[in-house]
Amino acid sequence: MSNRVSAELGANEMDVITNSSSRRNSESLPYVHKVAVPPKQNLLKEIAGTVKETFFADDPLRNFKDQSKSRKFVLGFQAIFPIFEWGRNYSLSKFKGDLIAGLTIASLCIPQDIGYAKLANLDPQYGLYSSFVPPLVYAFMGSSRDIAIGPVAVVSLLLGSLLQDEIDPIKNPVDYLRLAFTATFFAGITQVTLGFLRYMGQCPMKDY
Repeated sequence: MSNRVSAELGANEMDVITNSSSRRNSESLPYVHKVAVPPKQNLLKEIAGTVKETFFADDPLRNFKDQSKSRKFVLGFQAIFPIFEWGRNYSLSKFKGDLIAGLTIASLCIPQDIGYAKLANLDPQYGLYSSFVPPLVYAFMGSSRDIAIGPVAVVSLLLGSLLQDEIDPIKNPVDYLRLAFTATFFAGITQVTLGFLRYMGQCPMKDY
C-alpha cells in the first residue's frame, strides 16, 4: 500500500515538473502573430496607391468629402488663403503683439537687407523688396506662424557669385538684373510646383 502511494506521489510530482517545464518553454518562445495574405490588386490600383502614399500621405482632400459644392468652394478658398480661416479668431491683443514685433524686426531688417542686396550685386531697393513682398504674400497664403520669410546672407552671396560668373554686374548691369530675375523666377516656379506636390521646403532663391 505504501509503495502504491509513493508511486502515485512520484507520478504526480513528475506531472507537475513536466507541466511547469512545458509552460516555461512556451513562455520563452516568441509569440507569432499570423497575418493573412493581402488580396491581389490591380496594377493600376497599386500604382495609384503608391503615388497617393508618396505625395499625399496625409490625404489633403479628406475635408472635401461629403460636402456641398458651396462648402467645397469655401474650403478650397481657405486652403489657398488660410488667412480667411485663422483671421476670424484674430483679436486686438494679437495685433498689438504683432505690431511691436513688426516694428522691432523692421528696424533690424532694413539695414540688413540692404547689405544682402549688395552681396547679391543688386541695388539696395531690391533687398528692401525681398524683405517686404514675400512676408506680405505669405501673410495671406502661408499656413505657419513660426517660419521666417526673407533673404539670408548665404543665399545672397551664392546668388551673386553664380550670376557674376556669367555676366559682369558693373559692365552689364541691365543684363545682370535680367539674369537675376530669370533665376529667381524659375526658382519660384520650382517652389510652386513643390508646394503643389506637398513637398514645400526651403527653396534656395525663394526670397529674391
